[in-house]
Amino acid sequence: MDESSVHNPLLWGQGSGYANVRRKTPLSVTLAKWILKIAMLALFISWIALMFLFPADFVQKLFEKWIHATNGTVFGITGSLFLLFSGPILLIAVLSIAYLVISGEEELHEKKPSKYPSFRLWTFPVLVDGPFGVVSAAELIGILLFVVFVIWAVYAYTMSILSLMSDQLTFKEKSCLFLEILGLRFGLIGMFCLAFLFLPVARGSILLRFIDIPFEHATRYHVWLGHLTMLLFTIHGLLYVVAWTIEGRLLHEILEWRDIGVAILPGVISLSAGLLMWVTSLPPVRKLNFELFFYTHQLYVIFIVFLALHVGDFIFTMAAGGIFIFILDRFLRFCQSRRVVDIISAKCLPCGAVELVLAKPENLRYNALSFVFLQVRELSWLQWHPFSVSSSPLDGKYHISVLIKVLGKWTEKLRGIILENSEKELPFSPHSKITASVEGPYGHEIPYHLMYENLILVAGGIGISPFLAVLSDILHCVREGRPCLLRNILIVWAVKRSNELSLLSTIDMDSICPSFSSKLNLETCIYVTRESEPPLEDGKVQNTQDFSLCPTSKSCGMSVLVGTGHTIWSGLYVISSMVGFVISMGLLDIFYINPFHISSWWYKGLLFVVCMITSVVIFGGLVVGLWHLWERRILAKEQFEDDRLNIDKAEHIETVAREDSHLAKLTGIRYGARPDFKEIFETVSQNWGHVDAGIIVCGPPTLQSSVAKEIRSHNLRRQSDHPIFHFNSHSFDL
Repeated sequence: MDESSVHNPLLWGQGSGYANVRRKTPLSVTLAKWILKIAMLALFISWIALMFLFPADFVQKLFEKWIHATNGTVFGITGSLFLLFSGPILLIAVLSIAYLVISGEEELHEKKPSKYPSFRLWTFPVLVDGPFGVVSAAELIGILLFVVFVIWAVYAYTMSILSLMSDQLTFKEKSCLFLEILGLRFGLIGMFCLAFLFLPVARGSILLRFIDIPFEHATRYHVWLGHLTMLLFTIHGLLYVVAWTIEGRLLHEILEWRDIGVAILPGVISLSAGLLMWVTSLPPVRKLNFELFFYTHQLYVIFIVFLALHVGDFIFTMAAGGIFIFILDRFLRFCQSRRVVDIISAKCLPCGAVELVLAKPENLRYNALSFVFLQVRELSWLQWHPFSVSSSPLDGKYHISVLIKVLGKWTEKLRGIILENSEKELPFSPHSKITASVEGPYGHEIPYHLMYENLILVAGGIGISPFLAVLSDILHCVREGRPCLLRNILIVWAVKRSNELSLLSTIDMDSICPSFSSKLNLETCIYVTRESEPPLEDGKVQNTQDFSLCPTSKSCGMSVLVGTGHTIWSGLYVISSMVGFVISMGLLDIFYINPFHISSWWYKGLLFVVCMITSVVIFGGLVVGLWHLWERRILAKEQFEDDRLNIDKAEHIETVAREDSHLAKLTGIRYGARPDFKEIFETVSQNWGHVDAGIIVCGPPTLQSSVAKEIRSHNLRRQSDHPIFHFNSHSFDL
């Protein structure tokens, strides 16, 4: 790596470089984007401020005036609270649709290399050890805000309750009254946290696409919010239990189901379902028995429905916005997962990993760092497992690949089926065919690995899988002249045994871009930690066991309904469902609730949830049906014919069947050693100079912590002419 290669961009102004594909964004588009950003930011800050300041006395007075002023409307108090607490997040979702539609792929073309490297809150690791894992500065700020909110709300409500205590009451009466009112307030705080709980697990939601947070990152936030929400709801229930026990009416209260007011029994059922989900999601239980965690987590349906029965419609509206967005995503995922996807080929590598090549339509959009959820119906009709995509979207128009490490019973059975079929002379027999369904892909809206000029990829074991897709994506961009800032890439890969090197056989860089070495500085460091010397067959990839299936009829690919799908259709689906919900609630109030004087909280809460679901299924389902017809029409125009598809399959199978990997030849392999990240980063600092360097880590938590700790240490003590390292994680853990 010479000095000139570091200071002179390799991909700019070379006929196929970044500068040639960049185009100027119209002023009207830029202005519209800024207006939308400011509007969404103002809405979000106002929404957060409302919930944060809600315990304050002056906000309570303003809230009472708002309720009094809007009580006479068609929707009543329910509509007022829905507009106040759920309206902002739904309006932000609508504005996000508009933003994504007018942006298109402009963000990628507008990205310029930074002349002055700087720290970024979302890529600077602050906490590297502890219960939260690796936490960036931005994530720490978010955690602290939630902690401060809970402490402030408990303090404000406690002071307010104490001021209401009358001296005429006995100590026992004061204690019970204090516990009940405080329990009520803890439930209210929990509802505010619940407003955020379902937003991160709406896998393909328009909100996650707008803020460009991939699902594997958002899942961490759902876990953190889940712990906080269930802690608050548990305290809420325990305070009531203690008060009722002191008063001697515990059993009577728990079994009570009032016509007017809070129905307690549904609350007990909802809390019980929540506690089951909470306990089985704890790391010791989840890692020992993933199936138990997966199945009990489906109790979220019981949790939501009985929560609505417990608190009634108008209190439920405080968290309804996030739940509605989750229902939108869940129905879309359900529609996508009904399709059976053809498996083009399946392969068992010597290290025990499995590679599946799945059929997809040409218009399916995804980025290299994406995940898919896979179901194999011959193994389980209920289980869905997430896997990293190991192929670039530029590798082929009609296929997508995943690498699967054999860890549990599900993956062992999958490998057994593949081995069984590979031993047969004929392709799949009817009784042994694998039937797959796919959800996704989910990932970044913009391929952020192409936004860095200098990139370090750190992988552990099967963690190399997404980086094979990244590397292939970069090479395609170099060859085709697509937008790409990259000039330096360092791959650090740690494996336990040398047979895992067979994973490299799934990519052949020379066939993708024969002249890449003259345009891109690529270095690799491979560490085999549990072998002190290379085996006799080192340098050769062992034979693999595989079989392929090339259907004689038109191949069935994945649906484009989820993930980074068509923005206009996604927007129509969201907007139609929202309009349908408003219409459903209006008709229900005008023709049923108001004329018949329906006043039971629990019953109105049930009707509210039913309207949410039916509006998505009926109004949103109509758009999904039209979307599906449009998709079929596009596929017909593209002439998705068998002969063309088989060429794509054959090219892929021919590529991945090579015995030698050019990537493995780029460097020496170190045996019996582990990566010394301090030494690696010091060497990089001396060679790369004062630049922004992106680091993406895919591997176990210990690997992430080691890299994050070294990045934090380097960034805090760095010299002025050294790089600023930016930490990015790409590890998925349900």
